Amino acid sequence: MASVIVSCPSCQKKNRIPAARLQARPRCGSCQSELACSEPVAVDGETLAGLIAESSLPLLVDFWAPWCGPCRMVAPVLQELAGRYRGRALVVKVNTDEDPSAGARHQVSGIPTLVLFSDGREAKRLVGAHPAPTIQRLLDSVVRA
Repeated sequence: MASVIVSCPSCQKKNRIPAARLQARPRCGSCQSELACSEPVAVDGETLAGLIAESSLPLLVDFWAPWCGPCRMVAPVLQELAGRYRGRALVVKVNTDEDPSAGARHQVSGIPTLVLFSDGREAKRLVGAHPAPTIQRLLDSVVRA
């Protein structure tokens, strides 16, 4: 079962949320505050595969690397969109330097690459740094209002 680890915004405790429960507005195990993935979540290739298969939410996956200038330019846009779409989409980041096989598995040949998954399948893809409105339109194409 795939899951993501999210820090509680109230008490800062780390909580494991199963992919199937991401849309259910889970609560912190310590303080019972609502947990929402309002920022991009770092995952590895194995976790990504599980999220694609099990997530009830559309996934926007950022394949990136720390040395990549365009990746750093897109990061604040993804941060903002993760907050705006919390509970309706999940933004995750895969560091291709740490897990090159994840990028290879999804035919990532250049970074940044944003891949949008919906219902367990790739829906759309953007390669390179794009402005916020372009990335938002990508998300709007599959996110239910």
